Amino acid sequence: MSGPLTPTWVQPSHPDIQEVIITNDSATSFSTKSISRVTLPPFGLFAKLDFPPCTRADEPTYATVQMGKNEHLNLNSDLLYINHSCEPSLIFDMANREVIASSKGLKPGDELTFFYPSTEWHMAQPFDCFCGSSECRGRISGAQDMTADQLAGLWLNGHIRELLEEKEKKKKDEEKSAAGQLNGRDHGVPKQEDATAVALRNALAQAERMVEAARLALATYVDSLEGGHEGLQRRGPTSRELSGEMGGDTIVA
Repeated sequence: MSGPLTPTWVQPSHPDIQEVIITNDSATSFSTKSISRVTLPPFGLFAKLDFPPCTRADEPTYATVQMGKNEHLNLNSDLLYINHSCEPSLIFDMANREVIASSKGLKPGDELTFFYPSTEWHMAQPFDCFCGSSECRGRISGAQDMTADQLAGLWLNGHIRELLEEKEKKKKDEEKSAAGQLNGRDHGVPKQEDATAVALRNALAQAERMVEAARLALATYVDSLEGGHEGLQRRGPTSRELSGEMGGDTIVA
């Protein structure tokens, strides 16, 4: 982490394993970085997060580290000067209260870094990352604002994984609820048609009424002709005849 911070602890706090380099370019420009003084194998123990010097924080700040879904701690040591990287050399394992080497291990001269969203769900002070890694994630504001692809391949604390699962479940529940509301509108409440559709539907209904009136008129006319033809019996038109499938009159001897 970097920033104008007045330490409340005796420095250096970890002289055997960490070298802190402080750069003051001006009265308002302040930066720090930490360098490893030890060699460690992959996942080797770098430091313990003991209480004390660590203390629980009343609220999260840019200088705290998240150790649970709603828990944060003050490091109260030079470990605070370990910066962020999207290709970190350290892992802050908050469940075991340990700082361990990443999968590449450590050697003297390596910069000490960790991936801030591996501990932080929401960051008090987001920033644009310039770690220079080919895997740089850009804007860093906490795990809650990152996609699954951005977090893929990175070690994450258990509380971050739980919060990500809760976020995904909430998203699916909202999508399911929205789909249910859409189906309800489709099946329960008629959709409003535009003016053209309404006019065409009314014209079709009127045409159907006219066809039915013509059918009745034809049937009446045919019935009136029955008395004028001796020796012949005419039955009424069928629906097939009236619909045009059969032409002319049907005579039964």
